[in-house]
Amino acid sequence: MAERAPKNGGTAGRPGGERHVALGERLREERMERGLSLRELARRLEVSPSLVSQIETGKIQPSVRTLYAMVSELGVSLDDVFAAGDPGRSRPDEPAETARADGARSGPVQRAGARTVIDLEAGVRWERLTTENERDVEFLLTVYPAGSESAPADALVRHTGREFGIVLQGRLSVTVGFEEYDLGPGDSVSFDSTVPHRLHNEGDETVEAVWVVLGRQR
Repeated sequence: MAERAPKNGGTAGRPGGERHVALGERLREERMERGLSLRELARRLEVSPSLVSQIETGKIQPSVRTLYAMVSELGVSLDDVFAAGDPGRSRPDEPAETARADGARSGPVQRAGARTVIDLEAGVRWERLTTENERDVEFLLTVYPAGSESAPADALVRHTGREFGIVLQGRLSVTVGFEEYDLGPGDSVSFDSTVPHRLHNEGDETVEAVWVVLGRQR
């Protein structure tokens, strides 16, 4: 599905310089480190080996649902995927401000034009809003183009943790269990992530929302 141009500025007006993660390559590295064959991972995920192969080689991008399933099965956090090769990455036992390979300091401020970005299926984007690994916290700017979704209507997402979100632009439909909610700019939502859920954009304007997930265990 082609991504429509964002209205009211959207991501098009944001300064460049973001670091786009080679997501498939990162997932393959994590799988190899754990000694898992491609076929075995596919079996555990209940998907075809071809799908896993295409994701790992970058031929396709995973959906939000598939990405959560993969990182959960591999026992890694989203930050592990975001931060690989990121000179600003720190270990949990490192101080808040660390020296980067280029001599700069990571510090507490994440500049808009230097976010680390994950590109997902149908143009969905996740932009990390922290400069380094924050344990048990995922703090993201999420972008959902018109017609995009985190999961199909018949295969909702569920995982450990609790989610909090606020819509900045556009209208976002949020399914939580058997309930459907329509969120506009300024509207917020919170729910238990173990309840099956789905985010989808049924409108013609790109949605931007700030999303936080607390306590999603590896």
